[in-house]
Amino acid sequence: MSAFSRATAVEPLGDGAWRATCDAGWSTQLGPNGGYLAAIVLRAMTGTLGDASRRVRSLTCHYLRPPAVGEVRVDVRVERSGRSLSTVTARLSQDGRDCVLAVGAFAVELAGVLEYDGAAPHVPDPDTIARLPPAPHVPMTSHFDMRPAVGAPLFAGADEALSGGWLKFAEPEPLDAAALAMFADAWWPSPMPRLTRPAALPTIDLTVHFRAQPDAEGPVLAVFRSSTAKGGFFEEDGEVWSRDGVLLAQSRQLALLVENGR
Repeated sequence: MSAFSRATAVEPLGDGAWRATCDAGWSTQLGPNGGYLAAIVLRAMTGTLGDASRRVRSLTCHYLRPPAVGEVRVDVRVERSGRSLSTVTARLSQDGRDCVLAVGAFAVELAGVLEYDGAAPHVPDPDTIARLPPAPHVPMTSHFDMRPAVGAPLFAGADEALSGGWLKFAEPEPLDAAALAMFADAWWPSPMPRLTRPAALPTIDLTVHFRAQPDAEGPVLAVFRSSTAKGGFFEEDGEVWSRDGVLLAQSRQLALLVENGR
């Protein structure tokens, strides 16, 4: 079992409740990564629903407070299951205090009346880009192979909030929905190239739309951009593409953009 699989594993407690462990190795300097917590919640939701024909299509997580390292509990409820769509809610808590509130939509494959999509950004092949060394103050970076291909360097005072590149786990790990939830928040925030000094950018809410079933270990091309930062908040839109140009997931989040220590 890989490090990611171990760190996001959930154990059933009965009646829709699950036990998991918040692992310090998947944290930033501000606490557990939002995508990492989303992956834990998603595993508990999927286990409770127990229907492989209904893949997750959307997951939204609101982050109330960061859990500490150690045991957490996820309580899941299937709000409704119709002929094609199930709506599932979850609360991740620790010591009786809610940390994450989540809503997921799970559905069967449907025959649409119209299909269209875009094209992946054209970037250099990952084999031509050097891997970034892990950042000592960001423990989770040791679990990833990150190769920047989009946007300016960190704290460059760039003209646009754009970042991204080739991304995969540092050890072999099958791509599944939990991995895509992780990838949707694994890259550094897109405003960082516009900044000229460090700031605090914790996630308030994160939505991931799962668009295709991945069938390889990666790498994926993860691209993130932000158009607006006002009043201490910024929005970020993300795309996760397979190496052969299939859109695997889209994301959107609202996050803080404030001085460190606030």
